[in-house]
Amino acid sequence: MPEITLLVLAAGIGKRYGGLKQVDSVGPSGEAILDYSLYDALRAGFSRVVFVIRKEIEESFRQAVGLYWERRLSTQYVFQEIEGSLPGHFAVPASRHKPWGTGHAVLVSRDAIETPFAVINADDFYGPSAYRDVFSWLEHHSILLGKTDEYCFVGYRLANTLSDFGSVSRGVCSLDGTGFLSQVVETMGIAKDGRGARALDESGRLIPLSGDQIASMNMWGFTPSVYAHLTEGFASFLRRFSQDTEAEFFLPSAVNELIKTGKARVRYIPTEEKWFGLTYPGDLKQVRLRLREFIAAGVYPDKIRQ
Repeated sequence: MPEITLLVLAAGIGKRYGGLKQVDSVGPSGEAILDYSLYDALRAGFSRVVFVIRKEIEESFRQAVGLYWERRLSTQYVFQEIEGSLPGHFAVPASRHKPWGTGHAVLVSRDAIETPFAVINADDFYGPSAYRDVFSWLEHHSILLGKTDEYCFVGYRLANTLSDFGSVSRGVCSLDGTGFLSQVVETMGIAKDGRGARALDESGRLIPLSGDQIASMNMWGFTPSVYAHLTEGFASFLRRFSQDTEAEFFLPSAVNELIKTGKARVRYIPTEEKWFGLTYPGDLKQVRLRLREFIAAGVYPDKIRQ
């Protein structure tokens, strides 16, 4: 049975946060959120990790997180740069100064992964059972040798994924009645609104949300067959949006296109875990408080890096 890989998307710029939230200290002994994620992943059974980072943060990232985990997990680094994984005929516009989004971040790892793998964001806390559940699903599908076009995602209650300090983007999900994803829409400008939430459509009109919707937080389970789909989807994206300096090839949008065209099925894995993460500077205090509560309950030790 092949080893199962954890792919960590850690190349974000953190414009709203104002710093390298991938490595910022949140735990009592200086741990980053990613330390807790890797601790949970190791306990769940993951034996290998691939970090997607930017070349310019390599030294900071390896010093803060990577060097410790290199001693505990088989580790590889890949770099998400503007020119990475582009079609041979495509030239980067001079006005483009940032990489192409989360779908592109997964795509640049294609030469590093040949086994089933899970995807997470470096700055999101997903909870121990989420790793166990996605690992179990991937372990079952590893017997298909990575050829299947059936994938999975862990879904969270939308209201439990919002920040008190500003709006966020989320993949808002719908199911087909049989436990598979029927649609995921990358929705911008979602904010808390009383007991529910609200979002903005493309025209700036407010859209009320109950908060009970299922949100994708970019915790996906894939087999390597997804790379061919992402390669095709990225080429299509570039044909349409390459001159838009802010356009991004979002992973949820890429998955939605696979569902819409019947190229893949995506199984919903529900979770009772409470997501939290770093989007704005004000989130930092709340994240630290939540982690202290987990430590007091015995979920985590006082010091992750023993």
